Amino acid sequence: MVTFDGRAPGTAPHVWDEPLAALAAWPLPREGRTVLVAAHPDDETLTAGGLLAELAAVGRPADVVVVTDGSGSHPGSPTLDPTMLARRRVDEVRAAVEILSPASAVTLLGHVDGTLREVRERVTGDLRTLLTAGAPVRTLVTTWRGDGHRDHRVLAEVCAALADELGCTLVEAPLWLWHWATPDHPAVPWDDLRVLPLSDHAVLLKQRAVAAHETQVQPLSEHPADAPVLHPRFLRTFDRDVEPFVVHRAAAHGDGTVERASLPATYFDATYARHADPWGFTDRPYEARKRALTLAALPDARYARALEVGCSIGVLTAELATRCDALTGTDVTDAALERARERLLDAPHVDLVRGALGGTGDDALPGGPFDLVVLSEVGYYLSRADLTRALPDLLTRLAGGGTLLACHWRHPVADYPLSGDAVHRALARAAQDAGLAHLVEHRETDLLLDVWSHDPRSVAERTGLR
Repeated sequence: MVTFDGRAPGTAPHVWDEPLAALAAWPLPREGRTVLVAAHPDDETLTAGGLLAELAAVGRPADVVVVTDGSGSHPGSPTLDPTMLARRRVDEVRAAVEILSPASAVTLLGHVDGTLREVRERVTGDLRTLLTAGAPVRTLVTTWRGDGHRDHRVLAEVCAALADELGCTLVEAPLWLWHWATPDHPAVPWDDLRVLPLSDHAVLLKQRAVAAHETQVQPLSEHPADAPVLHPRFLRTFDRDVEPFVVHRAAAHGDGTVERASLPATYFDATYARHADPWGFTDRPYEARKRALTLAALPDARYARALEVGCSIGVLTAELATRCDALTGTDVTDAALERARERLLDAPHVDLVRGALGGTGDDALPGGPFDLVVLSEVGYYLSRADLTRALPDLLTRLAGGGTLLACHWRHPVADYPLSGDAVHRALARAAQDAGLAHLVEHRETDLLLDVWSHDPRSVAERTGLR
């Protein structure tokens, strides 16, 4: 367990200069919405004030959320009780952010300083509401879980889980690491550390913003309990022309691990070599019920041209074929396609070809346009990055009034890079970006089924009932 006295000078700032200068640069996030979630008032400035200033300078101000009220920074103070201190720290946060990024929205959740472990679920709910309102969050910046401060750890764990839900990049900002550690300390996350280069103007704004947190950097009185919380030598740590961040190469899962690569075609070749029907499509009641749900969710009785991505041995394909004038099924495994062709010998309007979600060259999907695209139990074979790239390309294959149906298993599978829930969150973002209407949402313990369409009409409207 890390212990330290925040009022002490800590590690000399200059010992970090050379190792930090050798780190790779983290490019300023320029796509989507960036949200900075700080555990305490002043964390937003100390750890990421330069980031706020640089984003403001390019016209992409970040949203700022401060989770606690900061009322615990001066226990035993004879001049400020916790209520008065919390009020001052609210004013200090707003003043600091006004210096760094005047257009940033600032939200103060007001949870009591030092209690985040006890109110974890409330904090999670508060943040989920904020992060899911408005434009999609692409970059979520928060405290570093290894900082040695309980509130920092709990908040980082909460944000890691939310980043997984949202499918956004998670960035953790160390603060106390620079105080209690040295560059050779085994806890320093060198493999994941990156630095954001700061302009001279951003450095100057950050210095002014740090000074705005008067209760933390100035004595409140001569009483020992009113001494500055941040030692002047430690404050020099934050005068750097770079800001270090622990950048997860992909959005982190709730346990902090980084997502794995997409499963290769050889994985499925080996699977079909072991089993003729690896997922029990032909004999499991669960699979039969799922197919019935899939067909019932289709908003039109019939489709001129349809595409099924990942048709496997053709069991769902055979049932979709009864609703389509022409149907193309694709799979990345020749053994699966051979079994599907045997099953569909009497369906000449079905074409079975090699192709994969996100595939290129010989594995590219057919070009379309298709009136229906079905993506059933496929998306979680891809990494988050590959899925994010593949979905917009897939949606270009939809015809003007076309429909996308997706269905995925929700329980964790050790081999799969993503969960079914993560796949459907990515699909929802891609569908929204493509202007599709969400027609059907079916959620149960075992599966998710969603339907999006360029045609926003309900089934009743399509069939003349209203």
